[in-house]
Amino acid sequence: MDDEVVQRVFQEGGRDYFQQQPSTSTSSSSSILQSLPLHVSFDHGYYLLVKSIQELREKKEGLVTVGIGGPSGSGKTSLAEKVASVIGCTVIPMENYRGGTDEGTDLDSIDFDALIRNLEDLTEGKDTKIPVFDFHQKKRVGSKAIKSAMSGVVIVDGTYALHAKLRSLLDIRVAVVGGVHFSLLSKVRYDIGDSCSLDYLIDSIFPLFRKHIEPDLHHAQIRINNSFVSSFREAIYKLKCRSESPDGQSTFFLKDEAQTDNFIEMYLRPPSANEEARINDWIKVRQSGIRYYLSLGDQRIVDKNFIIRPKAEFEVGRMTLGGLLALGYNVVVSYKRASTSVNIGSLSLSLETIDTLGETFLVLRGTDRKTVGAEALRMGITGQWLTKSYLEMILERKGVPRLNTPPLVSATSVSHNQEKDIAAPKPIRTTPNLVSRLEDLAQPWTRSPTKSKMEPVLPTWHFASSDRSHGGLVGSSAFRDTMKLAPMPDSYDLDRGLLLAVQGIQFLLENKSVPVIVGIGGPSGSGKTSLAHKTANIVGCEVVSLESYFKPEQVKDFKYDDFNSLDLPLLSKNIGDIKHGRKTKIPVFNLETGSRSCFKELEISEDCGVIIFEGVYALHPEIRKSLDLWIAVVGGVHSHLISRVQRDKSRVGCFMSQNEIMMTVFPIFQQHIEPHLVHAHLKIRNDFDPVLSPESSLFVLKSNKQVAYQDILNILDSAKFCSSVQNFIDIYLRLPGTPANGHIAESDCVRVRICEGRFALLIREPIREGNFIIQPKVDFDISISTVSGLLNLGYQAVAYIEASALIYQDGKILIEVDHLQDAPSPYLQIKGVNKEAVAAAGSALKLDGSYTTKSYLQIILERLPLVERSYSGIHTHQAARLQELVESIQSQWTKQGGSTPSESSQSREVSPMDGIIEDMQCRIRRLERWHTINTVLWTFLMSALIGYSLYQRKRQ
Repeated sequence: MDDEVVQRVFQEGGRDYFQQQPSTSTSSSSSILQSLPLHVSFDHGYYLLVKSIQELREKKEGLVTVGIGGPSGSGKTSLAEKVASVIGCTVIPMENYRGGTDEGTDLDSIDFDALIRNLEDLTEGKDTKIPVFDFHQKKRVGSKAIKSAMSGVVIVDGTYALHAKLRSLLDIRVAVVGGVHFSLLSKVRYDIGDSCSLDYLIDSIFPLFRKHIEPDLHHAQIRINNSFVSSFREAIYKLKCRSESPDGQSTFFLKDEAQTDNFIEMYLRPPSANEEARINDWIKVRQSGIRYYLSLGDQRIVDKNFIIRPKAEFEVGRMTLGGLLALGYNVVVSYKRASTSVNIGSLSLSLETIDTLGETFLVLRGTDRKTVGAEALRMGITGQWLTKSYLEMILERKGVPRLNTPPLVSATSVSHNQEKDIAAPKPIRTTPNLVSRLEDLAQPWTRSPTKSKMEPVLPTWHFASSDRSHGGLVGSSAFRDTMKLAPMPDSYDLDRGLLLAVQGIQFLLENKSVPVIVGIGGPSGSGKTSLAHKTANIVGCEVVSLESYFKPEQVKDFKYDDFNSLDLPLLSKNIGDIKHGRKTKIPVFNLETGSRSCFKELEISEDCGVIIFEGVYALHPEIRKSLDLWIAVVGGVHSHLISRVQRDKSRVGCFMSQNEIMMTVFPIFQQHIEPHLVHAHLKIRNDFDPVLSPESSLFVLKSNKQVAYQDILNILDSAKFCSSVQNFIDIYLRLPGTPANGHIAESDCVRVRICEGRFALLIREPIREGNFIIQPKVDFDISISTVSGLLNLGYQAVAYIEASALIYQDGKILIEVDHLQDAPSPYLQIKGVNKEAVAAAGSALKLDGSYTTKSYLQIILERLPLVERSYSGIHTHQAARLQELVESIQSQWTKQGGSTPSESSQSREVSPMDGIIEDMQCRIRRLERWHTINTVLWTFLMSALIGYSLYQRKRQ
C-alpha cells in the first residue's frame, strides 16, 4: 500500500534513483532520499523506514546507513530497536560517545570524530570498535567490536544523529518528535496556563532544542510524530509485599545473575496545585546514575492484589528537571530506592529498600497476570499483599494530607460545561490523520502536538444522578436501576480508552457492587474484540461474544450483521441470571458447521464480579438496557479499508468520498449500528493499525520441505500441545485499470479469506525480511455485506486459493502444514511472536536453506502457463469455481436485502454519457479542492502584504 510513497522518496535532484548511473566513488555519498511532505505516525513511519531500507539495500552496493534523531523522550530509541529486531542490523547509540560526565545532551560532550571514524570504517568494509559508556561509573569502560561483514545496515540513534557533521554519511535520515516531549509541553502548558509562550516553555524545559536540535530535524526525509505516551496494551503486573517472606527466597538474590541498582525518585507538584491535588497531577522523575526518566503522574491500576502499570517512563535530560523547577514546580517527595533483582523466566523478582520508610519489599513483576499469580503461589509467598505505592506510604507516614490515588475517583463535582457536553452525544466516525485546520499549521511540526488542544488530564467517572433517596439500599435492584453512568464528554484513543474502561469498571464495583456487566459494541473490524480481551486480562474476568447467540437457521445465510440473527430471549435470560447471581449456561457456536456445539456453565463470583459482552450489536437498545457500562469502538480495519478503497479509486481516475464508500462497503453501519454507538458511556476511536505496528508482529518462516509428524511433536511442549484442522479459501479482489504491468501483484489486491464460516480481510502486504515474513497476529473479520460492497464498487475477483491446514501449537510456537489445491507438495509455516524461537524451531526441523518468502498467490501464479499469468485471467479450471464463489456471495447478500453490482451501478452505467459525466464530476471535485487551497493561500499572502503596508505607513 505504501510502495508509491517509498518510490516518491527515492529521488535526487528531480531524477528517479533507479535511472541514475551507479557511482564509482568509494566514499559514501549524500542521501538519495527526498523528504516526505508531511509527518507520519510512529507505526506508519516504522513501516516506511523498513521498506525504504529494504529498497535501498537492493539498489545500493555496500553499507546502508540510517540516522534517527530527535529530542529526549520522543521515542527514537524505541524506533531503532524495533527496526533492528526486524532487519537484524547494528544500532550505534550516540550516548556511548560522551566525552565526560555531563548528561550528554550538550553538543560539545559528543565525540563526533570517533563516531565519524567508526562510520567511515564500516562504509569502507573495515571492522571497527565503538566505545561503551557506563552510566553508573559515569565514564567509558571499554569498547565493542563491530564486524563490517555483519553490518549490512547501521542505525545511528541519538539526539544529534542528524547533525551536519553526520548527514553526509547517512543514506536515510529520520526525525522523531512527540512522545513525552510533546506530552510534557502540553502538561506544563495546562498547569501554568497561557502566561508563557510555547517558545518560552520549550527553552525552559528543553533549552537546547530550538538552537541545536530542531534545525537538524528539518533535514529528515522521514518525519515521525509519535503520539504514543503510555499504554496498558502491554501492561506490567506487579505483586508487592514486605520482605518477611519464607526462608529460601533470599537464595535467589545470591546468584551471580542478580543485578543491583540505586535510584532517586522525585515527585514534582505543579506551581498552581493546592494541597488537595491528586498524585496523578504530579510529575515523577527517576534518576539512575546520570540518566533521568520522567513519567506524567502515578499512572497505575489497582485490581485486587495486583498493581498494574503501563509502559509510561521515558528518558529525558537533566536540564529538563532544572527547567521544571525554574517554572515553579516543587519537589514534594524524594526518596532513594535500592533494588536487587533476578530474572525467573519471563518474570522479575526484586528486593527493594526505601530509605525514607526504612523497610524492604519483595516485588514480583511480569507481563501476564496469571503467570505472576501462579509463580507467587509456587514460591510460597504468603505475606500480606500491598497495593499502595511507595509515595502513598511516605505521605501517610510523614503526615502530608492524603491524596486520592488511581483508581479511586475524585469526589469533585462536574462543571456546568461538562454536563452540557454530556447531554449531546456526537457520532464517532474516525477521520483521516491529516492536518485539516488552519491553527494546526501555525506551529512547525517539530514543536507542537498534532492536535490544536490537548487535555493531559483524563476525566473521572461519575453518575448522571447522585440522588440516592429514591434508589433504595446500595446493592439493591432498585438502586442499580436508578444509578446510571454519565457519558464521557469526548472520544478517546485506544490507550486512553482502555485505561478509562478499567477505571469505569472499578468505579461501578465500588459504587454499585457486583455484578458489573459491560457491553463493547462497534462495526466489524473496529477492534472491539481485542479491547474486550485486553480489558478482561487486566480485570481478570470472562468475555462472552454475541456470536455465541447466533441462530443456526440465520447463519446458514451468512446473516452475521442482522440483529434478528441473535437469539435475544436466550441472551436476556443469561444476563438476567448473571444479575441475580445465578449460574447460567452460555451457548457455544461453531461457525464452520453453523450450529451450536454445546453450552458452558458460567457463574460470576464475588471475587471477580465482572463480565464483558462484545459484538456488533452489544449496544442495541434491547441489549444495552441490561448493561452497566456501554463502550463503543470505531476505526481499526473499518476505517483502513475505506482509505484503501479511496486510494484504489483515485489510482484508476475516480474520486469517491469516504461517506460514499462507507454506504457501499458497510451498508448496515450507518443505518443500524452507528445510531446505537453515540449513546455509549465511553467512545473509543481506534487508530491502531496492527499491520503497520511493530507491537503486533508475528514472525513466520515458510518452507516446502517435508517434515515428519514426530519431528514436529519433538520441538513442541507436550504438556501444552494441541492440534486442529482448518479449511480456507483466499479470494483476491482488484479494481480493473490498476497499473500492474500486466501481472497480478499482491500489493494491488485485497485478500478475503473464508475460514470456518468467517470472512477475514488483509488490505496491506506484510513485510518480508531475509527468510522471515512479518505479518499481524490476527485476522480482521468482516461481514458478507462488506465483500459484496467491494464487488459493487467494481472490484473483480482475479484469483483464488483453496487449501486445508493442519495446525500444531504449544502456546509459544505454531506450526501450520498447508495443503494447497494446486501445489504438488504441502508448505510448512512456523509462526511465533519471538523471532529467535521461530528461527530455533526451523533449525531443529532442519529447514535452514529451504525457506521462501513468496506468498501463496505468487507460488500458484508461477505454476501457471505464461499466457494465463496476466492480471485479466487465472487458471482455466479455477475460473468456474471462482465465479461460483462470487455469485454465491452476491446471492447471499441479495437474500438479505442488498443489491447486486449491476443494480447498484445502473445509475452510473446506463450509457457511455454517464461515464463521461462521472469523469467530469471527478475533475470538478479536484478543481474545487485546488480552488479552496489557492483561496486560503492567497488570503494569507494578501493579509501579510496589507499588514506590512500598514506597518510601513505607521513607521513613516
